[in-house]
Amino acid sequence: MTGCSTSQNEAVPLLTAADLRQPARMPDVPFRVSLADGASVTVTRLLRVLPGKRVVGEAMWRDRPVLAKLFVGHGSDKYWQREVQGVAALQTVGIPTPVLLFSGQLQGGGHVLLTGFLAGSRTLAERWSLVADLPAGHPEAVDVLRPAFSRLGEMHAARLVQTDLHLGNFLDHQGVLYVIDGDGVRKTGNQKDCLANLALLIAQLPVAWDAHQAELVAAYGARQTVLRPAAGALYAAVETARAKRLRHFLGKTLRECSQFAVSRDGGDFVSVVRADRERLAAVLQSPDQAISTGKMLKDGGTCTVARVDGAGGALVIKRYNLKNFRHALSRCWRPSRAWHAWLAGHRLAFYGIATPTPLALKEERVGPLRRRAFLITEFCPGRSLLEHLESARVPPPVEASAIVALFQTLHRLRISHGDFKATNLLWHAGAVVVIDLDAMIQHTSDGTFRRAWRRDRTRFLQNWPADSVLHRWLDRHLP
Repeated sequence: MTGCSTSQNEAVPLLTAADLRQPARMPDVPFRVSLADGASVTVTRLLRVLPGKRVVGEAMWRDRPVLAKLFVGHGSDKYWQREVQGVAALQTVGIPTPVLLFSGQLQGGGHVLLTGFLAGSRTLAERWSLVADLPAGHPEAVDVLRPAFSRLGEMHAARLVQTDLHLGNFLDHQGVLYVIDGDGVRKTGNQKDCLANLALLIAQLPVAWDAHQAELVAAYGARQTVLRPAAGALYAAVETARAKRLRHFLGKTLRECSQFAVSRDGGDFVSVVRADRERLAAVLQSPDQAISTGKMLKDGGTCTVARVDGAGGALVIKRYNLKNFRHALSRCWRPSRAWHAWLAGHRLAFYGIATPTPLALKEERVGPLRRRAFLITEFCPGRSLLEHLESARVPPPVEASAIVALFQTLHRLRISHGDFKATNLLWHAGAVVVIDLDAMIQHTSDGTFRRAWRRDRTRFLQNWPADSVLHRWLDRHLP
C-alpha cells in the first residue's frame, strides 16, 4: 500500500475524537484524524472498535503503513499513557513488540499511538483456531502454544506481567512471537503475580488441557527462574482464573459489547452474537414465522423446535411456550428456560465442550414480566448416541475415548445435564455434542452435585439393556 496524494487525502473524511465517540460501532473507512503537530493519519482498515473509547486499525502515516490506536473516550489520557509505558517496558527488556513510532495528542482531544505494522502476521489466537479441535495434548497443538508459554517466562524473568493475557495478544510474524497490547503490561517483583499470570494463560485453554500442562509449563520454566510453581498451587490458581473468566464472559453474553449485540426494542430482550446479527435479523423480528416455514423437529406443549435453512447455514429455533395462564404466571418473574439454555450453551463452549453454538436469545416482555422466549442455535447434523452406538458391542475407540472424556470433564466441573438421555448426545465430527441444555446446572455444592450426577448417570445407562455389552462397558468407565 502506498501513500495518498494530497488531493486524494483531502477526499478522505476528517474525523475528530468526538466523531469517533458516536454510538455507531464501526466508522466507515477510510477516514483521517489530525495529530497535534498538524500531520494526519489515514485509517484504512478497522481491526477493533471499543465503542466510545478506542479505535484500532491499519493506517498510513508519512507514507508508511502503521498500526494506529486512537484513544477517543473521556479520560483517554490514562489508557494512552498505560499503553505507552507498557510498550516502553517491553522494549527496555528486549521482549519483541512492534516498534513505537509516535505517541501524542489528536487535534480536538483524544490521543494516538502509532507502531510498526507487521504485514502478514497472525495472532496466536488465529493459529490456535486451526488446531483447537485436535485432542488435548496433540503435538501440533502443543507446538502452537509452546512459544506463548516460553515468551511469558521471559516476561516474568524481566519482572513483567500481562494483566490482559490471552492468545490474541501474541503476534506471530516471520517466526518471531511478538507481545502486543502494552496497556496490560505491568512491572512486578511478586511471585504471586507471576503465578496468577501463568494460571491466566492456562485458563484460556479447554479444561481437557489441564491434564497436559507439563510440556507447556516446562517451556515457561526454561526461560525464567523466578517461579517454580507447585502443582497444587498452580491447579488452584488456574481454577480461580477460569472461574473469573467465566463470570466475565457470561456477563458479556447479556450486555452490549464487541461480541454481542443487546437490545430492548419494544420491551423485548434480545441478545445476538454480533457477527450473526445481520443474517438473524429477520428471524428475530418474526421467529414464529420462521418456525412455521421450517422443518418441525418437536411440537410439544411447553416447547416447539424447528430447523430453518438459510444462506448462512441451518439453524435450530426453539420456542418456549406458555401452556395456560397459570403456567405463564409461574414463569413471568424468573429468567426463561431459553435464558438458562443460552447461558448453559456459552458455559459449555467456554469450557471447550462441544455443543451447537448459541446464536441468539429473545424474551418477549411486558415491562419486567417475561412471556414466551426463543433460543436460536446452529444446527448439528450428528446422529444421536442411541442411533450411533450398538448395545451388543463396546464403542469404537474414537467414540469410547470421546464419551469417557466428556463425562470426566462434566464430573470434574460438577456439571449435571438434567435429562441425559442418549438422544441429547450427538456424534458429529469426532466429538460428542451435548444438546437440550434447559436443565443444566454447574453445582457449587458437592452434595447436590453427587445426587444430580447419579440421576444423570442412571438416566444415560437406561438407554440400553442392563445386561448388554454397551451398558456394562459404560458402567465400568463412566465416573
